[in-house]
Amino acid sequence: MDYVTPKDKAKEWCLTQRRVEVLCDKGRIPGAYRLGRVWAIPKDAEKPIDGRTKEAKLVKHDEEQ
Repeated sequence: MDYVTPKDKAKEWCLTQRRVEVLCDKGRIPGAYRLGRVWAIPKDAEKPIDGRTKEAKLVKHDEEQ
């Protein structure tokens, strides 16, 4: 499996590098792991759903049921 850095994913997902690192730290990106000070993110990882959107609230509501 190929891995990329948070900087690469930040460009792909139109987020800041710090935001991608926070998502990794909170476990929101499956398969991401830390190598010293740098995160390794699977190349085929999908962008997590933004928790503030209506879509995320619907997904959360469905999981609770």
